[in-house]
Amino acid sequence: MENERRPEDYADREGDDDREEEEKLRTMRAFVESHDPSSKEADELMLRRFLRARDLHVEKGGGLFLRYLKWRREFVPNGCIVESEVPNEIAQDKVFLQGYDKQARPIVVILGARHFQNKQPDEFKRFVVYLLDKICERIPAGQEKFAVIGDLQGWGYSNIDIRGYLGVVSILQDYYPERLGKLFLIHVPRLFATVWKVVYPFIDKKTRTKIIFVEDKALISTLLRDIDEDQLPEKYGGDSH
Repeated sequence: MENERRPEDYADREGDDDREEEEKLRTMRAFVESHDPSSKEADELMLRRFLRARDLHVEKGGGLFLRYLKWRREFVPNGCIVESEVPNEIAQDKVFLQGYDKQARPIVVILGARHFQNKQPDEFKRFVVYLLDKICERIPAGQEKFAVIGDLQGWGYSNIDIRGYLGVVSILQDYYPERLGKLFLIHVPRLFATVWKVVYPFIDKKTRTKIIFVEDKALISTLLRDIDEDQLPEKYGGDSH
């Protein structure tokens, strides 16, 4: 038929998309280097993440990356956050790294009931950066994203931290774009719906598609679709200790 599509037609379209992205990536590199010479040190994968975060819009992606460079110099002047800068957050023992999913994305488990609002908000922000940098260090070659299991079992009024949650959203979207692969929210109490209504509008559309609310009855089957048993803790249906 005249309008029938052939497999090679789709391949040609994908090739055109790749060429367009490569061209825009070169344009974006020239753009950011003209505004900040230090951006010459950025690798192609990093620039590509910022470009994709703005739907391949060169000036928007470049602007986001330039803001990232400025923020990084000011907020992480020594190149990294060390444990001595976030002692109160680490003491809560609310985060641990847990294997890899089926796409080789490192997994981080967050225990929401162990988080309490920090009277020093900058320390919490430093902890978020400390954690994200640790996770990104574990991402293997060929993969750029990580996965999160957010366990809200036991989470209640004392754990509510709207300012902190919004801070996480801002840091993740503005300074670590295209890093989150999937977020599983499990054991979600009804109370969380109130907080979610406040936070949700600040989450961009791309990030929203990566967030999955998992029903308790489907917990094990849902996680095992993405994570092998030997990479998943026993309490979530795996056999990892």
